[in-house]
Amino acid sequence: MAISLYDISVRSYLQILNSTSAVLAKGREYCEAEGIDLAEVVETRLRDDMLPFRFQVVSTAHHSLGAIEGCKAGEFSPPPASDGMNYASLAGLIGDAAEKLSALSEDEVNALEGGDMVFRLGNNAIPFRNEGFIQSFSLPNFYFHATTTYDILRHLGAPLGKRDFLGQMRVNM
Repeated sequence: MAISLYDISVRSYLQILNSTSAVLAKGREYCEAEGIDLAEVVETRLRDDMLPFRFQVVSTAHHSLGAIEGCKAGEFSPPPASDGMNYASLAGLIGDAAEKLSALSEDEVNALEGGDMVFRLGNNAIPFRNEGFIQSFSLPNFYFHATTTYDILRHLGAPLGKRDFLGQMRVNM
């Protein structure tokens, strides 16, 4: 059985977006119970040279829904600035991305296979086929930012484990 573009993208995005939504909820509950200011969480970094929590969450949404939108448009760029976003708006962004991806049909996404797209960063342009972009750029970035989101909350003490990150796996029953 061949794997489709929908399978490698939307199904994978939804698994981790839904788990990230649950991780954010669990993180919020923990922080509120422990008196940790959510405004400080939004600005938390694992290292000084890393971007803050808010960027990690925005990038998780951007490298999922934004990647599919980029495949449709033929162009993808880094996410917009996330200054001023609070914890609730970040959680909403993840939920919105999952909702919009859930509304896409398999045929709609699979029709993007073979399409050309360009990743633009300033004056630089990297050409891709949509499936190469998803597999070699979008998915690695998506998992990186979702993992970093999880890691920051875990670093702050939120009671999270690997099962929280994995979410609902697609197992044979």
